[in-house]
Amino acid sequence: MPDRKLSSKENSSTAPALIGTTPTKPLKPVQEELDLSQPASPPPKKRRTHNAAKPKKKRTQAKKGGRLAAKPSPLRWTAIIGTETLALAVSTLIGIIAVFGRSVDWFAGTDLWSNLLPFAGMVLAVGIANAVLLRLWLGVRTKLALISMALPAILAVFVAVGAGWFAAQDEFGRDLGKLRTLVGGMQEAERNTIAHQVFAAYRRSDLTQMQRIIERAQIYLPTIHEAAKVFDVDPEVMVGIGATESSFYPRDSKDGGHGLFQITAAPKSAIGAVKKHLDVENLDMLNQRHNTFVAAATLQNYLAEMRGDLFLGLLAYNLGPANGGLRSIMNQYGARDFVTIQPYLQNLPRDYPIRVLTAALAYRLWHREGRLPRYEEGSNAIHIQSVGIPGLHPGFSTEKSVGARKDKAA
Repeated sequence: MPDRKLSSKENSSTAPALIGTTPTKPLKPVQEELDLSQPASPPPKKRRTHNAAKPKKKRTQAKKGGRLAAKPSPLRWTAIIGTETLALAVSTLIGIIAVFGRSVDWFAGTDLWSNLLPFAGMVLAVGIANAVLLRLWLGVRTKLALISMALPAILAVFVAVGAGWFAAQDEFGRDLGKLRTLVGGMQEAERNTIAHQVFAAYRRSDLTQMQRIIERAQIYLPTIHEAAKVFDVDPEVMVGIGATESSFYPRDSKDGGHGLFQITAAPKSAIGAVKKHLDVENLDMLNQRHNTFVAAATLQNYLAEMRGDLFLGLLAYNLGPANGGLRSIMNQYGARDFVTIQPYLQNLPRDYPIRVLTAALAYRLWHREGRLPRYEEGSNAIHIQSVGIPGLHPGFSTEKSVGARKDKAA
């Protein structure tokens, strides 16, 4: 057969492999090696699922001011805001009372131009000042809250503590009394006038003798406090009655009084209430426990009859049921309160409430300070007025001191 030339492709594909060599892959055509077509696009990136965590983005959002902000619980947030609001409200009220109380002296009078309009202007100025202070506080509060959420509340508490210290001073007591007179009108003015009669009577008192009377009262104080609690009357006023009636020397008097509180003709309702409470059939007025309980029940009865008026209640206690009682006398003369009935009474009964409250005031001062300060010395007058009169002004409770003395004696 004639020989024919083999193509390079056929030759390379059909040529036998040499012994000891490895076979090679077939060569690609030149067109494939020089393929100018566009390269294949890279495989698509995997999308992040919605549930996948984003730690970096979350950390940058939570991070503020270089610190990680922690959201407080609703209960903690309410406690912080409530404390701040209460502290600011207390501080504001104390400031308003002080300003209005002192304004009574500044604008006292009835003239329109020199008294009433300036007072109204001052009220407006106080409202504007409070609005400005509130705006300043909100600005300061925003900056403090960036440091710590509790910091504004802590600062507000410090402000309230300072206001409370100011409220404990004698000057604030005077301001409060003046504001009470301003708001209370005629009734408070009359009460304030009688209160100064009590202060004047204390000033004229023999304080040495008064202290001896109070010292003699010590053994009766537990019973007095027990009876006062049962019948809901002021124990300090009860001490004043005992000091005025018997000087805490239990005895029978010429006018028919018996025992510690000089009981004469107690109301039947009071006698019945005491018998029921003590669970006895008969009462012995020489038994000081019976005597004290009857006195407390009698005082409660007359206070209810006089609609809670302390002066009239004490006056009725002193007069008793004679001549139809105090209510009948007041109707006869057209009197409506202690101020209007006082001129119609004799010297002894008209001063009876003043004497009782003077002794009660001395008792309060003695238990509070351990002494009876002289009214006219230094600033004692202002201090004693700030202490207040038992039955008229709430003040120091002697129950703890009585219990402490009792335990000490035991």
